[in-house]
Amino acid sequence: MSSQIKEPRKVAITKKSKVQGVMITQVVLRVPLGKSTPDFHRKPMAMTVNEGRRAFFKAIVIGDPTPSVTWRRNKGDINDAEKYNIKYNERNKEHILEIPKATADLADTYQCCATNEYGTAMCSIPLSVIQDEQAPQDFRAMLKKTVVTKKKQLPPQKEGELDPKLMEILLSAPKKDYERICLDFGVTDFRWLLKKLNQMKKEREDEQGKVVENLGNVKQIEIKPRGRAEFSLDMTLRDPNSKIYLYKDGSQVPYSSNGKSKYSMQKRGNTYCFTIKDPQPEDAGLYQLDVGEITVLTSDFRMPAVEFASKINNVKALEQKEASFQCVLSKPLNRITWSTPDSSLEHGDKYDISVSEDKLIHTLTIKNCDVADNGTYYAIAGTASCDASLAVEADPKAHKGLKQKKSEEQDDLAKMALVQKLQVATEDTKEKDSSGKTDTIKDVGSDDGCGWKNDGGHDQGVQFVSGLSDITATTGGRAELCCKLSPENAEGRWYKNEKLLNNDDGVRIIKDGAYHKLIIDCCKKGDGAVYRFESDGRKSEATLNIQDPPKVDARALEKFTKPVIVKAGETAEWKLQFSDEEPLKIQWTKDDDEILPALNVKIEKTATESKLRLAKCQRKDSGEIKIKVKNKFDTTEASSNLIVIDKPTPPQGPVEIVESTVTSVELKWKPPKDNGGCPVTSYIIERQQVGRHKWSSLWETSGSTTVYKDSNVEPGRRYCYRIRAKNSEGVSDYLQTEAIAAGVLRYPGAPSAPKVVRVCKECISLSWSAPCNTGGSKIVGYNLEKRKKGTNYWSLVNQGGPIKHSNYEVKDIFEGAAYEFRVSAINLSGPGDPSNPCDTIIARDPKQTPGKVTDLRVTSSDYTTLSLAWTKPKEVKGSQDEAQGYYVEIRPIESPDWRRCNAIQITPTTYTVRGLKAMGAYWVRVVATNYGGDGEPQGFDNHIIAMPPPVQPTFKDHDLKSFVVVRSGNTVRLNIPFKASPFPEVKWLKDGTLVPKHVTVTNSDKASQMLIPTSKHSDSGVYTVLVKNVVGQASFNVEIRVTDDPKPPGPVELHQNVPGTVTLSWAPSPDETKDDRLHYVVSKWDTFKQTWKTVAENLFNNKFTVVDIVPGREYHFRVFAKNDMGISAPSVSPVFEIKKERERFKVTVPPRKSVNLLSAPSFITPLRYHIPPEGYECQMSCAVKGDPAPHVAWYRDDVDLSVDSNYCITNVRGVCSLFILRVRPNDGGVYKVHVENHLGSAECSKLLSVRERTT
Repeated sequence: MSSQIKEPRKVAITKKSKVQGVMITQVVLRVPLGKSTPDFHRKPMAMTVNEGRRAFFKAIVIGDPTPSVTWRRNKGDINDAEKYNIKYNERNKEHILEIPKATADLADTYQCCATNEYGTAMCSIPLSVIQDEQAPQDFRAMLKKTVVTKKKQLPPQKEGELDPKLMEILLSAPKKDYERICLDFGVTDFRWLLKKLNQMKKEREDEQGKVVENLGNVKQIEIKPRGRAEFSLDMTLRDPNSKIYLYKDGSQVPYSSNGKSKYSMQKRGNTYCFTIKDPQPEDAGLYQLDVGEITVLTSDFRMPAVEFASKINNVKALEQKEASFQCVLSKPLNRITWSTPDSSLEHGDKYDISVSEDKLIHTLTIKNCDVADNGTYYAIAGTASCDASLAVEADPKAHKGLKQKKSEEQDDLAKMALVQKLQVATEDTKEKDSSGKTDTIKDVGSDDGCGWKNDGGHDQGVQFVSGLSDITATTGGRAELCCKLSPENAEGRWYKNEKLLNNDDGVRIIKDGAYHKLIIDCCKKGDGAVYRFESDGRKSEATLNIQDPPKVDARALEKFTKPVIVKAGETAEWKLQFSDEEPLKIQWTKDDDEILPALNVKIEKTATESKLRLAKCQRKDSGEIKIKVKNKFDTTEASSNLIVIDKPTPPQGPVEIVESTVTSVELKWKPPKDNGGCPVTSYIIERQQVGRHKWSSLWETSGSTTVYKDSNVEPGRRYCYRIRAKNSEGVSDYLQTEAIAAGVLRYPGAPSAPKVVRVCKECISLSWSAPCNTGGSKIVGYNLEKRKKGTNYWSLVNQGGPIKHSNYEVKDIFEGAAYEFRVSAINLSGPGDPSNPCDTIIARDPKQTPGKVTDLRVTSSDYTTLSLAWTKPKEVKGSQDEAQGYYVEIRPIESPDWRRCNAIQITPTTYTVRGLKAMGAYWVRVVATNYGGDGEPQGFDNHIIAMPPPVQPTFKDHDLKSFVVVRSGNTVRLNIPFKASPFPEVKWLKDGTLVPKHVTVTNSDKASQMLIPTSKHSDSGVYTVLVKNVVGQASFNVEIRVTDDPKPPGPVELHQNVPGTVTLSWAPSPDETKDDRLHYVVSKWDTFKQTWKTVAENLFNNKFTVVDIVPGREYHFRVFAKNDMGISAPSVSPVFEIKKERERFKVTVPPRKSVNLLSAPSFITPLRYHIPPEGYECQMSCAVKGDPAPHVAWYRDDVDLSVDSNYCITNVRGVCSLFILRVRPNDGGVYKVHVENHLGSAECSKLLSVRERTT
């Protein structure tokens, strides 16, 4: 008994699993080496299914020893075999809980537990069941079971501020949609939002990075032609098991993946597409998509109550011309959705989407029509939609009729829009009659109620295309009233409070075509009135309201604008007085960045004054300080400048050594990057001899001089110099040089090789460039040397002294002689190394330019290079001299400028042009040159395309497989190499049609690859790759069969129709309908040979007759299903035997009886009496048995201990333990263990007495 007490006791240690959502409890202190607690290799996934459908959970567990897996649910048990099916797939090592028919009462949270002797791993999985809409619902039961998850909602919009939804939507939208989204929220200028938006977007991206690796291609929600609304995004999750939630206005929305419910999600690769089926006005709202608790997409779905007053009509258009669809709405709308059956259309190079000023007429223009544009086009506004077809014709005679028809349709649409506008205006007038406002359009004569005269189609008189609108202006600001009339030559008059206005009344009256404008440049209080415009009996009115901007004291404003100059470390202060009855909003900014209160920033505000105080100012605080005083009508701004003065920064290096001679060192530096806010007055130069510690002051130069020459140096010494800048506030830190040697001879580098400027028989003119390395002192001149070609003796040309400039004319030459020249630079230390000699120059009069090259041809080409060859031009005495080199020039066909490919002339008659654009068209020419200049260019008659020689498409690999078998779920990758020039057009077809969207095709100039990331049975078929260019085309077919290991056939039945034979028949394999190449194999075993022998193969039916059956032997048969992937498990037949005539000894075997292992709970080892000392630990244990495993509950004095955190309760393989870490006096009492299953229950109780601690 004592040995059992010393064994390691059971504990409960919680461990973290690598799989999110799994909890591991270790029940021993130490796990032996090589053993492990249970864990999930793949945990079950949450499921949402329609009522009546099959639901299942699959789990793969790991651990040593192999853990056992149990399933349970929170509410109820899973013992009903009709509702639950628990099984184990040995091949995939999957534990499966299957619910054949899901119902609403089975919706619950299920738990999967993996247990071995070292611990338990557990995870919870929710099952959601979507009830059929047709089925009657119990409202009370639904209230009890339905749990609506809500997330934190956005704050409501406050008056005068932006709608919080706007920023949330912009965070998920691409930049090209910013303007459209802001316009929907009434924001016309959103540039001031960008800085705050970028900051919020960075924070949101940091949050999203925790759950998402890549996020892009976000498409906002919009209605599609087939009566559904969609939004989508491309997303790669860090954890593929992460949960994705959909919210509408903060409430969670359930969705399915089968597309039959109201909300559904389809996943194609990394693309997630959410669909709202049959959208209605009540579906409008703010939709948010969350991964876990992180928002990844926000979209605003609006369903305006609008109808089509005029729908789009079928259109015919000519090739390369424009086609337009127009519609008229019943109410103004900023935009509608234009789409084709496959995708939405956006404004761009191909499509022009426009809206009239009154937002009623919406137009889609298709530019440069071609045959591919044929098809159906949709216009969608809210829940209303209409469609029409486009037919592109090639008949030029139809152009005139089309144009006339288009003009008539546009006139009709304009009239229809005017009708709708009048109706809207009439409704607005009725609503505003109580306030006395009028905005009427009157007609003289008969009127048909549609806004134009009913005079039999003649002149309809003046019409208001757009009327006046109420506006608000500020005192001193500008106001403009504008209306548009039809026709353009209509005249009218302006009235102010029934008084006729003209240009002498302080206003400007402007007529700009059909637009009539009244402009007030400087508004006053008296300008607020009702203004009316009349023309031909029609009129439109609007009210101009004049409001005061924030009032600022003029003297205080003048004082505020003066610059504030402080020294570093001091305090700068601004204040501004204002007065206004309305509440004001004050904002301080520095260089357009808002200033917020901080440790050294203090902002004070009263009803009449605002004050800003910046303490401990630094140079970096200098800038523009601005205050914005805003009321609900306007904003008043005032600016000032803060100048913080300080000592300058060090002069800028590196220090340049202008000259270093035997007697002096000259230095040069750059002024400081920051002069400290005031001019640099001087520079202080100090010197130190290398090897000594003392620095001596040399000089203090003026602030405008950045050069110093130290003439007091000793030859052979090395010196370091320090330079400081000085202004009125102090002296900067120093700029120090490296050690500089004085008195050391440093010669200059070599100049560039001399170049020929002009050549004649009496004179050769040369020029060159100065050396990069001057040797530390200035260049005082050059020496020029010459030699005759073929000799090694160089003679000095400038006998009279150094050449001061970088050019020289050599006259001491002989006609016809060939010379080479070189030049060397001279500084204060002496002449340096000579340059490389120039090319050989012949002293003779200028040559004639060479002629054109001949036989210019292309020897080879590819997509980036072009090889040329030509013949040297002939020399014609007196007119064409010999060519000494060549230049190759090219010009793209779209460019007017020629470009030389070789900067230096070449002497060979071949050249390869590189860096061409693939399939680019170029003009090419070659120019011969000599000393006389460039000759005439010789080019090709036609342009040249950068491509290899034309080659008809052919397939390189003759061993390509034409039949491929792939296991379902694996990747299919076909790489088809080909040879073709120019670049071919490559298409992949599946069974004669284009491949589906989930198939990825990658093309190069040498091969094409088709990729199916995760194959399915539906991907089986004949795939054709079609390679086509201008030369011809070629195709190659590959049959792909996606299959899996076949499932075994059904039960095998035996029939004996003919003696000595037996006929086998079996039910077909479930895969027979999916795989037309599936066949069957039959094998036989008998008691005589006792080996399995195949008796039939390649059976495509479900029946086979076996012959040569010998009486007296037992026969066993197996039937396998076989396909291209492999062979299935066998279906075994019953034992078949033909008994002999003679009697045989018979042994009667009694039937087997089934053993029922179910039992009621009972105690193997009961509790025992414990007397623990106070403050010590105590463990009470008992052992129970029962099948199924009973539920165990602990009680102390009939009080349930399962929720008491002072006790640790464990149950490991029937050993139930209660652990008390530190016994207290009140822990004494009667402890009872109650065990129960559906077959019965049992109890066991013992007393625990606490022994007082002795002192």
